[in-house]
Amino acid sequence: MFNFEWFHHGGLQRLIDDAKHRCAVGKFPDAGKESNGSPEYLAYRDSLETRTILYMRDGLTYEMREIADIGMSSALAFECVPVDENYKVGSIVIVVPYDDIARVEVFAVHPEEKPQENIRIPGFRSAAAEMKPD
Repeated sequence: MFNFEWFHHGGLQRLIDDAKHRCAVGKFPDAGKESNGSPEYLAYRDSLETRTILYMRDGLTYEMREIADIGMSSALAFECVPVDENYKVGSIVIVVPYDDIARVEVFAVHPEEKPQENIRIPGFRSAAAEMKPD
């Protein structure tokens, strides 16, 4: 489902734009009915921040900071947001085959409304994680 074209030529950006639109419509429900939206809606939407989460088929989860252009079209290269405090001093760049990406989520939130603590966006557990040993 995911490929070079989806990530680099509009699919990811459309998902980001839709998440921002839906978040803004939640705050300004009547603006969604207008073709261009009210000035308040537009200002709110433009100020939203997003987090992009990649869920892999092997159960790993990554938060993508930005796509890395390393001249490769057969896999996705991106800078990952480190979770471990020890890695926050550097940069982690990951390369994953597109076929290994199970799901992409975009979370949109206004800077004044986001939680103060750094929340983890867990998504769904993998089937293997839910199975209990005998």
